Amino acid sequence: MVMTTNTNTANPTTAHLTEAAEEPRLNFAKTAPKVFRALVGFDAAAREGLDPALVELIQIRASHLNHCAYCLHMHTNDARKAGESEDRLHLVAVWREARHFYSPREQAALALTEAVTLIADAGVPDDVYREAGAHFDERELAQVLSLILTINTWNRVALATRMVAGTDGR
Repeated sequence: MVMTTNTNTANPTTAHLTEAAEEPRLNFAKTAPKVFRALVGFDAAAREGLDPALVELIQIRASHLNHCAYCLHMHTNDARKAGESEDRLHLVAVWREARHFYSPREQAALALTEAVTLIADAGVPDDVYREAGAHFDERELAQVLSLILTINTWNRVALATRMVAGTDGR
């Protein structure tokens, strides 16, 4: 096993040792099929009524924050197939510095995604929640929150089981 130090400058409090070039641990879908199907159902329900481009932006941003290469690869490819521009895909990690690429509604969703994904850092600040509430009605806001929860769950499944980006044919 090769050990490398993670020098994540975006959030130095999460610096830790990572295992490089390891094999996947288990096939979650086959090992826990009922749980996997429940997650698939939760994910599908979370997406209902949301703009597909917004769905992908949320999933990409959470996957950046969680360092999930598997999900990042999948969702950037899905976004491209759905017609998302390369500029927006490349800049979503720094959306605050590239606001003109994203609508105010998308910016509110991205800020909420960051707050919920990094909830242990500062909770979900009232101003972030209020801004999201200004752009989404209650049902939509519940859908956005649900989507953020599902992608964070998928990221954790992929990271915990060491799913390898690009190995699912996407």
